[in-house]
Amino acid sequence: MPFNKRRQSSMDFSDGKIPSLEQHPDIVLNANQPGHLQRNKTERRRLQGLQRTNTTTSGPVAPYVPKTMMEKYNHWMINEGGRRMFFFIFLFLHCLVIAFGFMNYQLKDNSVTARATFGITFPIARTAALVLHVDVALILLPVCRNFISILRKTPLNSFIPFDKNITFHKAVAWSIVVFSFIHIAAHMVNFTELAMVDPDAKTTGQKIVAFLAANFATGPGATGWIMTAALGVMVWYAMEKRRRARFEWFWYSHHLFIVFFINWQLHGMFCMIQPDRPPYCSFNTIGVFWRYWLVGGVIWIYERILREVRSRHRTYISKVIQHPSNVMEIQIKKEKTTTQAGQYIFLCCPEISYFQWHPFTLTSAPEEDYISVHIRVAGDFTSEFAKAVGCDFDRKKGEKDEAGGKIVGTAANPPINRVLPRVMVDGPFGSASEDFLNYETVLLVGAGIGVTPFASILKSIWYRMNNFNSSKPTRLSKVYFTWVIRDFGSAEWFHSLLHAIEEQDTQNRIEINIYLTAKIKDGDMHNIIVQDVGAEKDAITNLRAPTHFGRPNWDRVFSSIAEKHPETDVGVFFCGPAVLSKQLHVQCNKWSSPKGTKFFFGKVGRHARERGEVTAGMFTLACGRSTKLEGSELEARLGIFREVHWNAARRNVNVMENECIGKAV
Repeated sequence: MPFNKRRQSSMDFSDGKIPSLEQHPDIVLNANQPGHLQRNKTERRRLQGLQRTNTTTSGPVAPYVPKTMMEKYNHWMINEGGRRMFFFIFLFLHCLVIAFGFMNYQLKDNSVTARATFGITFPIARTAALVLHVDVALILLPVCRNFISILRKTPLNSFIPFDKNITFHKAVAWSIVVFSFIHIAAHMVNFTELAMVDPDAKTTGQKIVAFLAANFATGPGATGWIMTAALGVMVWYAMEKRRRARFEWFWYSHHLFIVFFINWQLHGMFCMIQPDRPPYCSFNTIGVFWRYWLVGGVIWIYERILREVRSRHRTYISKVIQHPSNVMEIQIKKEKTTTQAGQYIFLCCPEISYFQWHPFTLTSAPEEDYISVHIRVAGDFTSEFAKAVGCDFDRKKGEKDEAGGKIVGTAANPPINRVLPRVMVDGPFGSASEDFLNYETVLLVGAGIGVTPFASILKSIWYRMNNFNSSKPTRLSKVYFTWVIRDFGSAEWFHSLLHAIEEQDTQNRIEINIYLTAKIKDGDMHNIIVQDVGAEKDAITNLRAPTHFGRPNWDRVFSSIAEKHPETDVGVFFCGPAVLSKQLHVQCNKWSSPKGTKFFFGKVGRHARERGEVTAGMFTLACGRSTKLEGSELEARLGIFREVHWNAARRNVNVMENECIGKAV
């Protein structure tokens, strides 16, 4: 097929808040002309697909027609109804437990003495404890990643939000915090009542001593306060800002759940408030906590054992590349590993800490013979890891390589005997981005450094669309990739991947749209205008896809996709800030139709973004021959793709192969 030198971008649906190239000599200065039409002639020739259709031929898209309440409900059910129903069931279950639990302890004929002694606080404390037991049965299930990955492949995934597993984990955790507070407050009143009726406490001072003794000198009191302290520390370091700033503290403090669970089991064995008749304590005085904990505890223990087994598989670092902007690329070879696009792994470097496992999004495609992650050096662990693999980001500016990047280690016959550290890998685990293969049309939206998860996805899409892996066919026929970024210079590492895809995507199946939202200085704008005149490539990105100035007009984007792909299921996958996520979520519901185009929303890359350390990198498609691909013609095509990509990578970071080389253990 002839190479298309005028392969263009699409969807210049800017909101017009940031000026485009108004002073460009090729622009028709018409105040009434829409902002997305105000482009030079050469740039318009580079437009294609949706953008060309909507800017040069089709005219304005039909306005959005308000829907009735029933239509809104039907559209809401398409994208998120089933998932919201799951959380409603979760809340409804808690309400049932509270209602029936309170009625049971308030009316139970075997607790007359307790109610007479403590009053209303007795059923309140017992009801809160019952809710806590239900929560402990659920709290571990969302963090059993292998279990979640298996369930994602079942029909349950259509109405249970497995991709919101951490959100559900947090919801259960906050339920534990709230009902623990209620349980503690009720028992503080109960301890006061015990101190008041203590026959040995005659004076006020003696009653205070009796109250303190009940709190700290009894089994239930002591274990209860230990549990409270452990829970408080876990919650303190799990808060958003502290977790991002000190992930290691969050990681270690969260393992206090072991102390929390052990004391919970002991807490119920003392049988402080006995019933009126035997049996005085349930299940032969060993408590009931363990019966609830077994629901998720057994699966969690199995997963920990599985992690230890899988981490012993032969794993080594095959290449380390230091990139600009404090980014390093780690390429890893691991036996018995099968990946899918958009997955993530947990990485441990025993040289730094045997107990720290950090999540990283995979940036390699399943079709490649290695797995790779791109790590932004920002925290304690990443800084130590960078030093361990030989990266040096601390050199003064004047000491930097003129090229700006280098290979710092490989596993191939090194002239310098540098030993790369051992790493352990757990995973890969699934995420919402795996579902992109279930659609014929997808819209991928990355905001800022939120493009990281799409590296693996875009690579895999390119391989599949070009039938480079016939054993894995794809339904995909069209991909719209939209990148919204404020400072394009800070994300130069992504240029080479987009350039390679654009060069080799001769059928225009992948449309690239880049939106620059930062305000451009007058001098920079003048340079852009001068360089853009008559150019076949964009002055900023060096891509044929033109850069759009301003934020996307999402109404126009979604309406145009609905117009171009009628009666089609469109997958919308996003990684970036929560504000934009909500906007896209609303747009999916707004433009979905039960009998027309349906937009299904999925948010990806959450595990990487939660720590704020890993969402950056320059992506290398392949530096060598992939062992998973066969056929001379196939290898020839791949060779062209790799050469284009590698040359682009050299232009961006000028990787120097004659630098410090190392070997893996």
